[in-house]
Amino acid sequence: MTGGSAPVAPHPWRAVVGRWIGIGIFRGLYRGRAQHADRVPSTGPVILVANHAAFLDGPFVFSLAPRPVNFLVKQEAFTGFFGWLIRAVGQIPIDRTVGDRAALGTATAVLERGGAVGIFPEGNRGTGDVEQVNQGAAWIALRTGASIVPVAVSGTRVPGASADAWPRPWSRLDVDFGEPFHLTVPPDAPGRERLQLASEQLRDALASHVHRSRVENGPSTHVH
Repeated sequence: MTGGSAPVAPHPWRAVVGRWIGIGIFRGLYRGRAQHADRVPSTGPVILVANHAAFLDGPFVFSLAPRPVNFLVKQEAFTGFFGWLIRAVGQIPIDRTVGDRAALGTATAVLERGGAVGIFPEGNRGTGDVEQVNQGAAWIALRTGASIVPVAVSGTRVPGASADAWPRPWSRLDVDFGEPFHLTVPPDAPGRERLQLASEQLRDALASHVHRSRVENGPSTHVH
């Protein structure tokens, strides 16, 4: 990155405070469950990559992750009270229409101090099947050497409703953390090819974990 001042990571305590607020919501208003949280390294740089199907995915993973996380969140969300809140708890706005190097630089700064970053590599909310991913997560992982933890989220998307709909109170929501891994790509591969290979490796790992989680846990059910 060139020009301008160096990216500054949000203060760690901002995510700590926000996480405790989220725990109160997802353990009080919902039946939120965190599975295999012990798989997330307790120290050192780590990137949580999660599937994305509903509005609540980000707040849910942020709240039930076993350590504070700074998520990359679309910049359109940073408006009104909600925008003020997510900025206050250390979330990082990203412009998805361009290669937002400022946002990627801030995420890199979090990892370089040994923190955790959360990314939804699919970019947009969809089925959550991880059919394709953007290259930002792989780029950051290759740049920092951070370990990657695949995360499967279920129960946040209300069947038949829009992605913005909230599940009914007391619905079961699950976040399932996978085994951490590092990207392994040929060091002599050209830059673009190396990034493409790394992105496909990340996609395969996340899609496999999501599928395995759905098989093992079954579909999340909603209160009727």
